[in-house]
Amino acid sequence: MTNLIDQINYPQDLRTLKVEQLPQICEELRQQTIEIISQTGGHLGAGLGVIELTIALHYVFDTPNDKLVWDIGHQTYPHKIITGRKEQMHTLRQGNGLSGFTKIKESEYDHFGAGHSSTSISAAFGMAVGRDLKQKTNHVVAIIGDGSLSAGMAYEALNHAGATNHKFLVVLNNNDMSIARPVGALSKYLSKITASKPYRSFRQVAKQALEHLPGPLDKIAKRTEQYLKNVNKTNDIFDDLGFYSIGPVDGHDVVGLVEILTQIRDDDSISSPFMLHIVTEKGKGFYPSKDCPEKFHAVSSFDPETLEQQKKSSSHLSYTKIFADTLCVLAYEDPKIIAITAAMPSGTGLNQFAKEFPERFFDVGIAEQHAVTFAAGLSCENYKPFVAIYSTFLQRAYDQVVHDIAVQNLPVRFAIDRAGLVGADGPTHAGSFDLTYLSTLPNLVIMAPSDGEELAHMVKTAACYDKSPIAFRYPRGESTITSLPTSLQILEIGKGRVVKQAQNTSLKIAFIAIGTILGSSLKAAEILEAEPSLSVTVFDARFAKPIDSENIINIAASHHILITLEENSIGGFAAQVTQVLTTNGLLDQGKLIYRNLFLPDNFIDQDTQNEMLKKAELDTTSIVQFTQKLINNSK
Repeated sequence: MTNLIDQINYPQDLRTLKVEQLPQICEELRQQTIEIISQTGGHLGAGLGVIELTIALHYVFDTPNDKLVWDIGHQTYPHKIITGRKEQMHTLRQGNGLSGFTKIKESEYDHFGAGHSSTSISAAFGMAVGRDLKQKTNHVVAIIGDGSLSAGMAYEALNHAGATNHKFLVVLNNNDMSIARPVGALSKYLSKITASKPYRSFRQVAKQALEHLPGPLDKIAKRTEQYLKNVNKTNDIFDDLGFYSIGPVDGHDVVGLVEILTQIRDDDSISSPFMLHIVTEKGKGFYPSKDCPEKFHAVSSFDPETLEQQKKSSSHLSYTKIFADTLCVLAYEDPKIIAITAAMPSGTGLNQFAKEFPERFFDVGIAEQHAVTFAAGLSCENYKPFVAIYSTFLQRAYDQVVHDIAVQNLPVRFAIDRAGLVGADGPTHAGSFDLTYLSTLPNLVIMAPSDGEELAHMVKTAACYDKSPIAFRYPRGESTITSLPTSLQILEIGKGRVVKQAQNTSLKIAFIAIGTILGSSLKAAEILEAEPSLSVTVFDARFAKPIDSENIINIAASHHILITLEENSIGGFAAQVTQVLTTNGLLDQGKLIYRNLFLPDNFIDQDTQNEMLKKAELDTTSIVQFTQKLINNSK
């Protein structure tokens, strides 16, 4: 049998095939996707579940003139393969390679960039309105999963679009999964719809229509169209929101999907947006994903035969595990500790907490705003909620952090994972801004550990602190410790520590670091001190707010050069230090050379974390070069 997928480089190649050839293409694309991800790693399950949908959409619609808006982007690897990027797929999620998500500047077939969930309906509706204002006729399609529908933004878009007569299509991909199992009433509702309205192909419905429509043949076609819209039709929530709802239908029947999408595309009689509800299996064609779907949502490279993932073995604990294990230890001692996640029980490490304390664990789905205000309510009842959330996703709940937490000074604890640069997931997932957007808020204590042991102490500190909200941010990846500290300490709020003290030399330099960049600061200090006339103090700030004003003032008064270091954007920790120095007149006399190192004012594309740090000029070599330049200029 001829391998058809080798002939498909762009959607127009796909459209030269007969519809009967599409099932073969789907199987070949599925196998090619598995083969590629086995080499590069990445998001596996989501893409395998939408192979047939991807083929059908590009076969029926005139892409890129017609626009496809994919939600999040986890599922778009097959889309990338057939839209001119097949030869580049080996660079997926690597430096100077393809993004793991849709990206406007990467391809004309990526009509909207993604990375966070639940944006597709809003964006597609905006495109449809813009199209109509320009009096154009192209089609717009949003593709969103059932997990993403748990976010309020999706309903805001449905509420707005459903009250208009702008035609566009929303494809709801119901695979009963987001990253973890979906939660909440909506998931149960969709499952109920799926069970109560057996999905059928367009061909099956058409056959039934012809059987029930007597009369002259010249009238059958018109009457069939009306019948198709009403047979076995019971209103669901999407009808009530103003959408013309179709389904559920089998999302793995590519021929049936083509027939249904063609009917929707060509139907000019409906003046409302369409909702097509399809049912798929996440990870279809890759049997381990069905047995352990969360594990195979995202994978490292793996052996396609043994399925063994090529992960580096290490005895060092990840920061995520340190947080989660420490919280479990504390939860045994304190029954008021509660853990909350927004659809990331495994990613945040809270899956273990859920097993040990199921009654005190809450996965609220992809609903970060709700997670924060839900925690506020628990705090009002004198519980100790820990909201474990990625830094990049906490951005989505900033108003709730301000209005519902900080203004009311409620002691909610924020465990902010993936702080700083995160590697292969790129700029949409980088935790580049949390020190900045949180430091502006009154009543909020902000900590950042320099290593794994410090993180464990900060979890303990947060559990015991009840005067205000408190947050601690920590990076992706491994720490330097192999086990939890045997004794957990409560840190003094707002106090840092001197890790290395400069000697009395002719030129004294101070590094004031926040977070794990302390390690690079210590290495840089060692290199600089190869020059006998130089000596370096390294200070672990621990707290971004309140900062250790007393120690910082003393360091500034006794050193010639002072540099702050943080893996965060402008306006974060450095701004707090600058305020202390200016308020106390330490920059007025011109004796101190004062500079700040932080992330550059641009988004850094995906790469390894180390390479991203080099691009940001925050690695050890860059710190040394920056300091040496200051020394030379001072002479």
